[in-house]
Amino acid sequence: MASATHASAGGGLGRGGRVVAVLGPTNTGKTYLAIERMLGHRSGMIGFPLRLLARENYDRIVGIKGKNAVALVTGEEKILPPNPSYWVCTVESMPLDRAVDFLAVDEIQLCADPERGHIFTDRLLNARGMVETMVLGSDSMQPMIRRLVPKAEFISRPRFSQLTYAGHKKLTRLPPRSAVVAFSATDVYAIAEMIRRQRGGTAVVLGALSPRTRNAQVGLYQAGEVDYLVATDAIGMGLNMDVDHVAFARIVKFDGFAPRRLRPAEVAQIAGRAGRHMRDGTFGTTDEVGELDADLVTRVENHEFETVKALSWRNSELRFDTPGFLLKSLEERAPLAELSRVREADDHLALQALVRDPDIMDLARGRDAVKLLWEVCQVPDFRKVLSDAHTKLLGQIFRSLRTPLRRLDDDWVAKQIARLDRTEGDIDALVARIAHIRTWTYISNRPTWLKDPLHWQERTRAIEDRLSDALHERLTQRFIDRRSATLARTLKDGRSLLGGVRADGEVVVEGHVVGKLEGFRFVPDAPDRSDEAKSLLTAARRALRDELAKRLRAFEAEPDDAFALGADGVLSADGLPVARLAAGQSVLAPLVVPFDDGMLDQAQRERVRARLERWLKDHIAARLKPLFALSAAKGLSGAGRGLAFQLVEGLGVLPRQPVADMVERLEREDRKALTGLGVRLGVSHLYLTALAKPAAVTLRGMLWAVSKGHPLPVPIPPPGRVSVEAPPVKEGGAPAGFWEAIGYPLAGGRALRVDMLDRLETELLTASRANAPIREVALGQRVGLSAEELGAVLAGLGYVRMVAEDGAVTWKRKRPSRQQQGNRQRREKPTNEDHPFAKLRQLSGM
Repeated sequence: MASATHASAGGGLGRGGRVVAVLGPTNTGKTYLAIERMLGHRSGMIGFPLRLLARENYDRIVGIKGKNAVALVTGEEKILPPNPSYWVCTVESMPLDRAVDFLAVDEIQLCADPERGHIFTDRLLNARGMVETMVLGSDSMQPMIRRLVPKAEFISRPRFSQLTYAGHKKLTRLPPRSAVVAFSATDVYAIAEMIRRQRGGTAVVLGALSPRTRNAQVGLYQAGEVDYLVATDAIGMGLNMDVDHVAFARIVKFDGFAPRRLRPAEVAQIAGRAGRHMRDGTFGTTDEVGELDADLVTRVENHEFETVKALSWRNSELRFDTPGFLLKSLEERAPLAELSRVREADDHLALQALVRDPDIMDLARGRDAVKLLWEVCQVPDFRKVLSDAHTKLLGQIFRSLRTPLRRLDDDWVAKQIARLDRTEGDIDALVARIAHIRTWTYISNRPTWLKDPLHWQERTRAIEDRLSDALHERLTQRFIDRRSATLARTLKDGRSLLGGVRADGEVVVEGHVVGKLEGFRFVPDAPDRSDEAKSLLTAARRALRDELAKRLRAFEAEPDDAFALGADGVLSADGLPVARLAAGQSVLAPLVVPFDDGMLDQAQRERVRARLERWLKDHIAARLKPLFALSAAKGLSGAGRGLAFQLVEGLGVLPRQPVADMVERLEREDRKALTGLGVRLGVSHLYLTALAKPAAVTLRGMLWAVSKGHPLPVPIPPPGRVSVEAPPVKEGGAPAGFWEAIGYPLAGGRALRVDMLDRLETELLTASRANAPIREVALGQRVGLSAEELGAVLAGLGYVRMVAEDGAVTWKRKRPSRQQQGNRQRREKPTNEDHPFAKLRQLSGM
C-alpha cells in the first residue's frame, strides 16, 4: 500500500503525470472511457469497487488483448500471467508497488463511505500512473478533488438519457422491466413473494449473494424470463441491466449506526439504473413509500447534489514495532480538515480483539510478526457481523502461521472447508455458507500461508460455485413461477398458445401443467380466486378453444345414461360436474345453471343448458311418473282437479285437514278416478302410494330443497326405514315442510312414512269405534316403532292415552276447544273471493 498519506492540499500528484477526474451521473460512459484510455497505453491498472465489476471488465479486456496481457487481482481471486500489461483489480487489492503508465479508480465518490472510504481516499491521494491517472465518479466530488489535487483536470460527462420521476405506483401496477428497491433481506424476500404471486416471479439481488449467484439472477432478468427485479442498493453500482423503471419500496436504510433516509445522491445512484445509453428511464415509489419530496425529485432529475464535505481517512503509515504502536498509528488524527478519521473498520476491531489474548501478544513480537498479525486481521468476514467465531478463526490462523512450519495445517484447513461443502438447506443457510467459503477463498489467495495454495484456491472456488448454483436454484424456486412468467409474457404479447388435455384431464399450456379440465369446468393449479388462478384460466381458455368446441359437440350427442343428478343438486356428465339446479317456475321444473368458470361463452353455455334440461325433464318424469299422471288426469270434477293440483304441488303428499271440505264433496267417480291414479285418501293425509320408493323420496327431497333455497344435501331416510328421528329446526333439523314433501310427516319428534302413519291412524280409529283396547307393542311393531316411540308419535298426533280400571289401554284423539275450532274456521275461511281455496270451494259446489 502506498504511504504518502500525509499529502497536502497543494501536493497529491506524487509520481506520475496528469491527473484527470471524469465526473458525471450514472449512464455516462465513464468506465468505457477509462478502459479505452488504459488500453491506449503500454501498461495500466484500474480499480473497481466490486469483485463482480472487476471480473466483468477483466473478461471484456481479455477479449480485446488476450489472456496473457491481463491480470485479475481481487481479495478472492488472482489470475496472474507471467508478464501482464494490464491489471484489473478491486480498489483494495490494487498492487500499487507495480509501476504502470495509466492508473484509474472507479466510483471515487466512495471516498466518503464510512466503511471503505479510507481506501478510496488513499488511492485519490497517493495512487498514480506514470503518465496518466484517472478517477471516475460523481460530480459531488469535484470541489474536494480541486482542493486535494489542485492540478487535476476535469471532464464532465452528461447522462446519455433522461431520468424522470413517475410518482407512486402499487406493486401490482408496476410496469414490466422494473427494479424494486428495499434495504433488508427480509423486505426483499417479502416483496419478491408478493410479485411472484401477482406477476409470476422476480429475480433477486442482495449484497450477500456471491457474484456468481448475483450474475445468474440478473441473467434471468436480462433474458426476459422475468420482468421484475427486487434488490437492495447492491444494484446501485456494478450491474448493467435493461431496467426501464426503478421503484423505491423503502426510502430508509440502516447505515451501521442508525436508520436514516436516503440522501439525494444515493437516490440518484440507485435510480440511475433505469434507462441505458440513449433510452430514457423513470423512477418512483411503491409499497410503503409515498410520494417523494418535490425538492428531492428535482435534484435527482437535474443531478444537483450537495458536494462531498469530508472524505474518510485512515493513516496508512503504520508502525509495526509492537501491536500497541500499530493500534496507535491506526488511531492517528487526520492531517487535513477535509479528511475525517474513519471509525474503527473490521480489521481494526479484529486487531483490538486479538491483542487482548496474552498468547497472541506473546507471538506478536517483532516487526514481521506484527505485520503478519495485521495481515491476518484483514481477512474479511463476508457475513459483515465480525462475530466471536470469526475472531477465533483469525486467532487460530495467526497461531498456526507462527509455528515453525509458518503455514496452516492442511488437515485443519481441509476439515474447516469440508464443513462448508454442503448444498442442502434454505436460502439463509446457503448465504451463510457462501460467506464462510469466500473467507477461505481469500485465505487461499495468500500464497505463503498454505503448502499448496493453488489446490485450495481451486477447491474453495469449486465449493463457492456449487453453493452459488444451489442458492440460485433456491431463489428461483422460491421467487419465480416459471409457468406464470411464461404465460404472462405470451398473453401480454397476444401470441397464440399451444395447449392440450391429457387423458387424465390435466391441461398443458406451453409445456406447463396449468390445471385440470373436468367436463367444461377448469380447475386451475393455483389458490382459488388468486391472480395466478385468473391468469391460468385466461391461458387455458385461449389455448383450448378447439378442444372445448369438440367437447361441446360430443356432450350434445351423449346418451341419457351418461348424465346423473347428485344429492347435492349437481348435474354431471360421465361423472364430471357440469351444472347445478336452481329454483324454477315450479317445484317440478327447476332451472339448470351451467357452471360458469369462464371457459365457455354465452352461446356455448346455452347449448349445455338445453341438453341438460331435456335430460332432467325426462329424468323427473320417469322417477315421479305418478305425479305427472295425476297432473294430466282428465274427467275430474272441480274438487278433484283442485285436490290433484295441490297434490302435485305438494310432491305427492297433502295434509287432509285444510282440504277436508273438498274431500267430503268429492263425487264417487272422482274417488274412483283418484284411487285408480294411486291416490290414497288417508285419515290425516292424501298421498300417492307409489312415491314411497327410495328413488322417488330422494328426488322429491332435492326438488323441495331447490325450490325453497334450502341447503343440499337433505336428510333422506335410509331405504326401508319407515320412521326416523327428526330433530327440531333450532337444533339443525329440517323444517316440517321438507318431511311432508318427501312423504314422512312429523309426529312426536319423529318422521313417519305417510302410508305407515295412515295405517296407524286407521287401526286407532277402528279400535276406537269398536271400543277395543290397543295392544301397543303389537301396534308399534306393525309400523316399525317401539312402545315408547309409538306413545310419542300418538301424542304428537293429538291422541291421549287412557287406561281403564281393568288395565285396558285406549287412545282417543283430543277434541279441540271452542277457541281452537274458531281459529281453525278462521284459517280455513278465505278473506278474498279470488283466493285459490275460495275458487276450489266454488268448483266443488258446482
